[in-house]
Amino acid sequence: MTATQRRLLARRGVNWGDLAFKLLLRLCLAVAVAFLVTLLGYVVHKGWSRLDPRLWENFPSIRRPERAGARSALFGSLWVIGLTAVICLPVGILGAIYLEEYADHRRWYNRLIELNIANLAAIPSIVYGILGLGVIARGFGLGTTVLTASITLSLLVLPIVIIASREAIRAVPGEIRNASYGLGATKWQTIWRQVLPSAVPGMATGSILALSRAAGEAAPLLLLGGLTYVAYVPDGLLSGYTVLPIQIYGWISQSREAFHDLASAAIVLLLLVIITMNSIAIYVRNRSQKRW
Repeated sequence: MTATQRRLLARRGVNWGDLAFKLLLRLCLAVAVAFLVTLLGYVVHKGWSRLDPRLWENFPSIRRPERAGARSALFGSLWVIGLTAVICLPVGILGAIYLEEYADHRRWYNRLIELNIANLAAIPSIVYGILGLGVIARGFGLGTTVLTASITLSLLVLPIVIIASREAIRAVPGEIRNASYGLGATKWQTIWRQVLPSAVPGMATGSILALSRAAGEAAPLLLLGGLTYVAYVPDGLLSGYTVLPIQIYGWISQSREAFHDLASAAIVLLLLVIITMNSIAIYVRNRSQKRW
């Protein structure tokens, strides 16, 4: 704090309530960061011996943990999350465009849709697993496949994508829309060429956060019958699968310490996948901001 700031505070008087609140916020942030650093340090330290090519090149092994890997779980996660993005992102973004640009909020059914979206965002993930098991896996006869898992996770993160996309569209200044209309553009041309490009940064951030949550979900996939031991890579939408969270759960459940080290290494691998996804979102956001 400079001498000028001290003199100004002396003249105006220090607001001790504001100062205490700022200190409390900083303390909470420091505690959260300390726990995060401690957790990451423990996981990296415990799994360091298995952070080598065996982890992503070898398939799981029940009897020989020193040769076991997470190849099937890694590619299963990429299949499931990739298909989840293909399903939920177009639906979520188009739903946000309708609710924000076209929907008449005086209509009861539009208000009902908004209420349901807000409620669905707070439902526990295990409930979506029950829905996927009863309706998608058994009702539609898709079984425990990559497609079933992707549809279930799409339903799980769809409200998040819609809410984030609506906020991004709402943040676009009204002057952009008015200028486009003044030049003779139609409503759809204004949305496609002006509103959506300006909203891409917010949409990208919200979408990747939603997919990151889907990448870390294990409860609904366990309920759907995701396997903890798969010695093959998925080869299609109707193939069996496992994902990294399920594989980690399976290794943690083992009694031998070598499997626990392997699970810690798989946690680091999962974090790297999520960090890569977030890096892509940051790149898209920054590129869009520079362009517009």
